[in-house]
Amino acid sequence: MLIFGHTGITLGAAVLLNRSVTKSHYLRTRQHRVAERLEPSSQVFSDQSHDSSGVASWFISLGNRIDIRLLLVGSLLPDIIDKPVAVSLLRASSSSGRTFFHTLIFLLLITMTGLYLYRIHRKTWLLVLSFGTLTHLIYDQMWLTPRTILWPIYGWTFQKYDLSYWLENILLTLRTDPMVYVPELVGAMILVWFMLILVRRRKFYTFIRNGQVL
Repeated sequence: MLIFGHTGITLGAAVLLNRSVTKSHYLRTRQHRVAERLEPSSQVFSDQSHDSSGVASWFISLGNRIDIRLLLVGSLLPDIIDKPVAVSLLRASSSSGRTFFHTLIFLLLITMTGLYLYRIHRKTWLLVLSFGTLTHLIYDQMWLTPRTILWPIYGWTFQKYDLSYWLENILLTLRTDPMVYVPELVGAMILVWFMLILVRRRKFYTFIRNGQVL
């Protein structure tokens, strides 16, 4: 999976997860109010104001909870760091585009640190990066390369690849492999959808500058 697949599908997954959590919380709150007889039970099912603006509100709700810019960066974080390192610094010893930042130990490190920051300071930015990194490892099917994902259990070196024709191979798979071009198309569609929402609300440049979507 490449750039659009990682970023777009991660954004879509986060939107759906946030939607599910928000809806579950809404229903629990409504049921609690009915149980306490704070409002008629008929209103529980008739009030749909929380979803009145359609799917666009799903993106807005996520943007109110997290910085979507960090989510997009997190979805590419392992490649952002590992690819340049593999091509330059580690080319002689480990010619792989998936090294330290494609490992479970890195994911656990930023997740545990993120949980600490949230517990102490109520900061979510590192957890957002952690979620993006998690989806990246899942989309890369890292369980198929246990030497990397479980590093250093199987040794201190990583699985090696020949990167001599890296760009040519990517262009080839984009044209011929549905496991590559289908996720890229789906991810691109989600990103375009999100950008259209920002443009219609005149928030595109505001989102780029400070992450706001309202």
